[in-house]
Amino acid sequence: MILKRLSILNYKNLEEADLQLSPKLNCFFGQNGMGKTNLLDAIYFLSFCKSAGNPIDSQNIRHEADFFLIQGFYEAADGTPEEIYCGMKRRQKKQFKRNKKEYTRLSDHIGFLPLVMVSPADSDLIAGGSEGRRRFMDVVISQYDKTYLDALIRYNKALLQRNTLLKSETPIDEELFLIWEESMAQAGEVVYRKREAFIREFIPIFQSIYSAISQDCEQVNLSYESQLSESNLLEKMRANRFKEQIVGHSLYGVHKDDLNMQLGEYPIKREGSQGQNKTYLVALKLAQFHFLKRIANKVPLLLLDDIFDKLDANRVEQIIKLVASDNFGQIFITDTNREHLDRILRKVDSDYRIFEVEHGAVREMKEGECV
Repeated sequence: MILKRLSILNYKNLEEADLQLSPKLNCFFGQNGMGKTNLLDAIYFLSFCKSAGNPIDSQNIRHEADFFLIQGFYEAADGTPEEIYCGMKRRQKKQFKRNKKEYTRLSDHIGFLPLVMVSPADSDLIAGGSEGRRRFMDVVISQYDKTYLDALIRYNKALLQRNTLLKSETPIDEELFLIWEESMAQAGEVVYRKREAFIREFIPIFQSIYSAISQDCEQVNLSYESQLSESNLLEKMRANRFKEQIVGHSLYGVHKDDLNMQLGEYPIKREGSQGQNKTYLVALKLAQFHFLKRIANKVPLLLLDDIFDKLDANRVEQIIKLVASDNFGQIFITDTNREHLDRILRKVDSDYRIFEVEHGAVREMKEGECV
């Protein structure tokens, strides 16, 4: 799927933008805080029905405005046009439409426009808690497996209900616990099995890309950790319900899963330099792209937000070689360093467009124009 035109009104600091886009490479240049990341986030919104950075939809409306609107005009591989619309007014529910028909469930849209985004916020995958690493798995698997997404939604609903029961200060009927525990156990088993299968296939792709960027300077690994690998969730919940009522939440389940990220034999969180951490994250996301492309048989959009910071010249060069290859489809890149973009453009023997972003205003730069 190719995004041919992007129209934005009042999204974050972007008052108005209407961009005709290249089917291959689109570069956004400007200083920090000008709105480059917000442009990519608008594209992300059209794929995932939410912002990558702020899940509270109303807070993405520009401060002086009463609504935001994002429209994407796409073209499928067979030439079929697709229009995706998202609009929201303050104190109202957002609308999400495909070809002017509103979705009954937003989850039905997930996976229609596969997308991979690499951004500075990815540093939380290494430095942050396990929630971000679970979200990484969820974002990948949900884009090609509806069964997984449905199971994840059912699990989270059951988890919320069970936690409510655990917090209750009045006696709860045993049957109520059993209903939600059985739902958690059934959905959790699906989530666990599909996460396990994904990571097993994903690891060699990730390791290969890391080796290419680092030029075999280091070895990396990734492993999936889940309580369900060692015990039956339903039995665990029933055996520990009294203890969980004391703490007021569920201590066991796939909501406790994690990914162990290693540099050599040690946690990269403890051992990795800034450059190694950044290489790890970029490799993780480029591997996500290749995995989705292969298993979903669709070419995802690739969004690269300020990815060259903290990398030495050799690693920048290897990433540029990778993304400039024919393995990728439509790419969106932001950078404050025009030289990085120019080096990419020199290596790409295909169509491109470059835009300057300044104080929320976007203009296309003419060929050969200097800043």
